Order: sequence, then C-alpha cells, then structure tokens
Amino acid sequence: MANCYCGSNTPFEDCCQVYIKGIQKAPTAETLMRSRYSAYAFGDADYLVATTHSSTRKLHKKEDILEWSKSNHWIQLEVLASTENTVKFKAHYLDFQGKAQVHEEHSTFILENGNWFYVDGEY
Repeated sequence: MANCYCGSNTPFEDCCQVYIKGIQKAPTAETLMRSRYSAYAFGDADYLVATTHSSTRKLHKKEDILEWSKSNHWIQLEVLASTENTVKFKAHYLDFQGKAQVHEEHSTFILENGNWFYVDGEY
C-alpha cells in the first residue's frame, strides 16, 4: 500500500480514497481539499466535479479537469494554513514537459447539508 497522495503518511486506501469513493464524508474543509488533491493525482474528475459547489460548478468542465489532472505528474501537497472554511496550499507537480511547477491557492469551502464543497480560490 502506497502512502496517500495528500502527504498524510497513511495508505491511500485508508486516507483520501474513503472520501473519493463516498465511503465517508470529509469532516473538514482541509480534509476535502486534501482529498481533492488526491483526486487530481489519481485522476478522478467525477469526485472533483461532485465536490465543487453548485454555485461555481458550471465554471469547471469535467473534461478540462481530467485533462489537467492527467497531463501533470503530482508530486507533493503542502498545506500552508487552514481555517474552518479556507485552506491555503501549494500543489507541486511536473507539467507535461517535465518542468517543475507550483500551484498556490487560497481556497474557500462551504459546509452544506453535512457535506463540504469547494467554492473557489485565489491564485
């Protein structure tokens, strides 16, 4: 069993996969963000769409998410700060040309009917 993509040092099967497969609900915004990073690394666009809030979902096409997910090699997630409904992070990856990149974002999340959703982010 390989450690989870989110950097938790826990096997993927026991960490983010339980959220991605819908076995458990992400208990916090940070947990949701970590599972979303893992979904990018794992290539699960359905989960990414499903965990995007309905108010901004139309801005995120499944095909585009899958393309970006699969065209990059996800290396490391670095959580810089988190509050109840925000997470600031750096996602380290190699782009399609093998060049090291860092996606830094301050994301906003909302808890609705017991489920956390990604709303948007500032880059």
